[in-house]
Amino acid sequence: MEFFDKLGKKASEAYKITADKTGKIAKETKLKLKINELKSQVSEIYEEIGKKVYEKHVREENISIKQDLESECTRIDVLSDEIEELLQQCLNLKDKKQCPKCYKEIDKEDKFCPNCGEKQTNEQPKEIEILEKLEKSEVKKENQNEKRIVEEELKDDIKEKEDKEKDNDSNIKNDGMKQDNDEISKTENRDNANEDDNEEAMENLEKTITIESNVNLEENEKEDRKQDKENTENNENYEYDEEEDEQ
Repeated sequence: MEFFDKLGKKASEAYKITADKTGKIAKETKLKLKINELKSQVSEIYEEIGKKVYEKHVREENISIKQDLESECTRIDVLSDEIEELLQQCLNLKDKKQCPKCYKEIDKEDKFCPNCGEKQTNEQPKEIEILEKLEKSEVKKENQNEKRIVEEELKDDIKEKEDKEKDNDSNIKNDGMKQDNDEISKTENRDNANEDDNEEAMENLEKTITIESNVNLEENEKEDRKQDKENTENNENYEYDEEEDEQ
């Protein structure tokens, strides 16, 4: 029996999740259809503006935006505001927001845009807005207890998000410090490596000088021995010649 209860509970949860997703997709589709409809209206007004400008050009008349196009521009402003509001609703359905610099859709929790790197301004969480409205609202006496429970839950959710944000900030800071330390370590390692290379080069130079000195010394000694041998031979030959002359 317990197995079937768990199975039924899981099936119910899965249905709720699926229904929620389906509901969001349906809402998003309706919003996008409305947005496309409004954009079509804007395009039609653009055509009207272009037609007016061209007619003025043909008649060689000057055109005043304030006098001739004020109505069309005002309609475009109103439609653009509507489109912006609907786009924001679509983003909220997907738990997304729009980067103010590159206009890409990004996660609400992103502090920097993954596309352009722009720092994102902190937006007030929905829970705070709902809590403020709830605290200002007046409810019947029999509903006071329910109101208090909802307020406590909202406060817990807000605190949980704040703690999570602090942890994220701390992680980002630690990652930055780690990167700085890594860079310092790399620089120190490069410096140490350069010092080791310099020391090794000096040792090799000293060894080379010592070897060259020894080679030169040996060559000089050989040259001296050779010269001594030649001198000795010359002296012997000279003495031999003198003996022959005396005889």
